[in-house]
Amino acid sequence: MARVAVRGLTKRFGRTVAVEDVTFEVRDGEFVVLLGPSGSGKTTTLKLIAGLLKPDRGEIWIGDRLVNDLPPKDRDVAMVFQNYALYPHMTAYENIAFPLKIRRLPKEEIDRRVREVAKLLRIEDLLDKYPSQLSGGQQQRVALGRAIVREPKVFLLDEPLSNLDAKLRVYMRAELKSLQRRLRVTTVYVTHDQVEAMTMADRIVVFNEGRVQQIGTPSELYNRPSNTFVASFIGSPPMNFFEVSLVRREELYLDAGYFKLKLPAKYGDLLRDAPSELLLGVRPEHIKLLPGRHEEAVEAEVYVIEPLGSETIVDFKVGDNVYKLKYPGEVALRPGDKIYLEFDVDKIYLFDKESGKTLL
Repeated sequence: MARVAVRGLTKRFGRTVAVEDVTFEVRDGEFVVLLGPSGSGKTTTLKLIAGLLKPDRGEIWIGDRLVNDLPPKDRDVAMVFQNYALYPHMTAYENIAFPLKIRRLPKEEIDRRVREVAKLLRIEDLLDKYPSQLSGGQQQRVALGRAIVREPKVFLLDEPLSNLDAKLRVYMRAELKSLQRRLRVTTVYVTHDQVEAMTMADRIVVFNEGRVQQIGTPSELYNRPSNTFVASFIGSPPMNFFEVSLVRREELYLDAGYFKLKLPAKYGDLLRDAPSELLLGVRPEHIKLLPGRHEEAVEAEVYVIEPLGSETIVDFKVGDNVYKLKYPGEVALRPGDKIYLEFDVDKIYLFDKESGKTLL
């Protein structure tokens, strides 16, 4: 096992900067997820660590070794791709055994390790089948087996669950996380799915436009996002944003035009140097649906109802914009209904409108 450290990593493709000045560390035995939208630089970073791409600038360390100039085969990493990359003419057994045969290990040793891995992944009865005879989930387990059997220092996984159906994807999240904990192999995992990242990661590295936006545990990113991008990317449904003016008079409040939100006095010192034009962030789960109107309620109109069984997402309009709230259980509302809302002021966020940085 080993730690992985990247320092000042930069990669360009022509005039396009895919990764710029990326720095983070994956501790020994840690499960770290690189999270971001398509084109944000996360897969490029993974390929740089694997040695499939060469950086223009920066350092890549695996354990205590600088690996920039080492070929992939000498980095002691195993990569699982989005499409699994199984050899179609080989059985599951032969696919798993392939990296050991390349190393010219004894036949008995290969057989022992393949069958141990197959038992670990519960695919002992699939070893004689070809990839075309396997389901997506079974193919994924074979691809994982091929990576595990090498006993590498580091696992690199590039969106390995994206080709699975929703039910199997949820199941395999738990299986992968459990497997990683048992093996205690340092793991770098790429995904664009924030739910996947939140449920699996020890820590998350959030990417956008080739740069790292924030690094932290799922709880840290959810509760203390560093900017509007992280705040909008972490959480399901995503955070609501309202353009507001900060008004300092006898009382401190936010004026959104369609409503005003009184702030607790404790925020006064925190916002002393804040600009007057801000973005108010409120998560859907921190908006309460009121039984009736009161003085400080936010008046809104129901736009769409999204029933999910155990909870309901209510899309509502304030002015010309649509926002979301999360209601526990079912709710008897229809599009066009007038509703009254209360924001939990202890759980709101305020962002600099220009830079997007978190102020509160």
